[in-house]
Amino acid sequence: MEPIPSVESAENGISQQNSKKMPRSTMLILAYQSLGVVYGDLSTSPLYVYKTTFSGKLSLHEDDEEIYGVLSFIFWTFTLIALFKYIFIVMSANDNGEGGTFALYSLLCRHARLSILPNQQEIDEKLSEYAVEGSAETRQSSALKSFFEKHPKCCKVLLVFVLLGTCMTIGDGVLTPAISVLSAVSGVKLKFTGLHENYIVTISCVILVGLFSLQHHGTHKVAFIFAPIVTIWLLCIGGIGIYNVIKWNPHIFYALSPVYMFKFLRSTGIEGWVSLGGVVLSITGVEAMFANLGHFSTLSIKVAFSFIVYPCLVLAYLGEAAFLSRHHEDIQRSFYKAIPEPIFWPVFIVATCAAVIGSQAVISATFSIISQCCALSCFPHVKIVHTSSKIYGQIYIPEVNWMLMCLCLAVTIGLRDSNMIGHAYGLAVTTVMFVTTCLMAMVMIIVWKKTIVTTFAFLVFFGSVELLYLSAALYKVPEGGWIPLVLSFIFMAIMFLWNYGTLKKYQFDVENKVSMNRILALGPSLGMVRVPGIGLVYTNLVTGVPAVFGHFVTNLPAFHQVVIFICIKSVQVPRVDEKERFLISRVGPKEYAMFRCIVRYGYKDLQQEDYDFENKLVYAIIQFVEVEGGGEMPPVIESSPVLTLAHPNHEEKLVRSLKDFDVVIAGNKKLEGSCLKEESLEILKAREFGIAYILGNSHAKAKKSSSIFKKLAIDVVYAFLSKNCREPEVAMSVPHTSLLQVGMIYYV
Repeated sequence: MEPIPSVESAENGISQQNSKKMPRSTMLILAYQSLGVVYGDLSTSPLYVYKTTFSGKLSLHEDDEEIYGVLSFIFWTFTLIALFKYIFIVMSANDNGEGGTFALYSLLCRHARLSILPNQQEIDEKLSEYAVEGSAETRQSSALKSFFEKHPKCCKVLLVFVLLGTCMTIGDGVLTPAISVLSAVSGVKLKFTGLHENYIVTISCVILVGLFSLQHHGTHKVAFIFAPIVTIWLLCIGGIGIYNVIKWNPHIFYALSPVYMFKFLRSTGIEGWVSLGGVVLSITGVEAMFANLGHFSTLSIKVAFSFIVYPCLVLAYLGEAAFLSRHHEDIQRSFYKAIPEPIFWPVFIVATCAAVIGSQAVISATFSIISQCCALSCFPHVKIVHTSSKIYGQIYIPEVNWMLMCLCLAVTIGLRDSNMIGHAYGLAVTTVMFVTTCLMAMVMIIVWKKTIVTTFAFLVFFGSVELLYLSAALYKVPEGGWIPLVLSFIFMAIMFLWNYGTLKKYQFDVENKVSMNRILALGPSLGMVRVPGIGLVYTNLVTGVPAVFGHFVTNLPAFHQVVIFICIKSVQVPRVDEKERFLISRVGPKEYAMFRCIVRYGYKDLQQEDYDFENKLVYAIIQFVEVEGGGEMPPVIESSPVLTLAHPNHEEKLVRSLKDFDVVIAGNKKLEGSCLKEESLEILKAREFGIAYILGNSHAKAKKSSSIFKKLAIDVVYAFLSKNCREPEVAMSVPHTSLLQVGMIYYV
């Protein structure tokens, strides 16, 4: 009997390798579940597309030819961008099953070494998810890689470009709830014509406050109702579309001819071109379709879109256009006016629920994006709460949640009109799509090794379509389009400045690390008193002895019997398997009792351990000591990574055995303390005396010769962010009773 996936298994993600062997019934269930998670935003677009498109001067052109032209634009935009570009092409450019802007960037960084993450190593390329394509290099791919190698600044330009798309996606987290909820609630005015606009805005704000207030509970508790509601919503609007086509205008299908697009632009001129900023709202949510790929399989998302989402939405747009062709006066309330009277209230309720679900998906995606930015040192550390112990990736970020809520309420109350919000929304959507198109062109050359002709055709065709919509959206900047620009500029400034400060801090650490010759000259005691216990020195370095250690022993000439340098770093892969998480090595000769542990995470990993990190670390060190010199692994000097943690599921046994100086060794065998090497026993004894955490508390200062702009950026903005972001010891769950901080100042 074929296994049926639970909600948990769907949220945990389906790897691309497993998806190829997936039973048909499993794939269909995943396709059904994806409707609630992936397509909530896309499916609510009919609420405001026609209303926004026919706002402004285009409202003077309400003839059938204009309605046919708008429908033709909607159909071909939806078909070319959503179906052909994303479903058939972009979906294939996944990073080990992960999608989105960061996935494309990660894919490029691994194949062309574009990453600016500072502490990467060659051994990282041996990670199971790091595997790159084995096809031979082409002249085009070699030329593009060579270009980036010769011009390192272009890597920073690429990062800024990726951050632009990321920040616009975060802007969607502000605009999507505002326009979706406001458009859904405004339908009540058809039944209560005397209802003042203030009441509509108030009701919308109450719903939005409730939506953001419930975020800390996580979506997994109500996720099981998402898919049924979105499915009912799609079937409703599809059925209503068929009804309206049959009743009002069966010939509306003629509008699917692209000829009507040219007629539309010819008759409406500039007004028609500007109105395309509203047409593009029909494909809002296509980025979410790609970004949420990691929760499902590629095939399941393609099936859900091709057989349910696409036909239902096309029928909805056809039906609304058929209704408008006979009711030109209802252009600003066409969606709800086109609903048959007997089913108005049920559809209204479902529409409001679907708007909330679509907003929820975008808010959750924003949390995920911020988390990834933090992992890649592009955003200040914030508190990340795991809302589910069973479902992977369900997170909640309080600061970001309340910030989004305040911005969303400000947009709703300030603009009070879904048309103006739509102008802002259209600019954000088209910018993200254009960024994806450019990154895809690079993927086609560097990763897929496609010819320059194929890549150029892809870039020109889809890029020109998106630039057409982008230009129309930019025209609406004074009428609300400035909102995503301002938000993106603020977020980009924060991200770029934080990344710059982080890289400068790493550069300072590299330039000021302690020489190994100096360490060796001090002798086994390191020229100081060695007290019982284990000292964990946190550093960004993967080689060498950090300056914070030298600074500490200079001011206090005593240190612990066992010294472990901990480096927590991000790797340019989505996830790092638990068995590949730890890299253990020695620093200096054996009698120094100094080790290095590199802890690796992917950009989709949650950098918070749900097990006892101290015992896990001691187990890894002892396992290294026992294997070292035993014939399986030669001993090494100075941070050459030689061992990964091979048995990550022994933490509970280790916790029990540490009290009796026992340890679980490879092969799942429990050995008595007397069977261990003497060094392992010494480490266990040191563990019993306690563990101290030594962290560097660095402060950045701009040099006196720096420009006023740089001094403002570093001494004011970066200092403010550093002071108000989450402290490293809190993010790493370091116990305060065992914490020692060493203050240092570095100049940039």
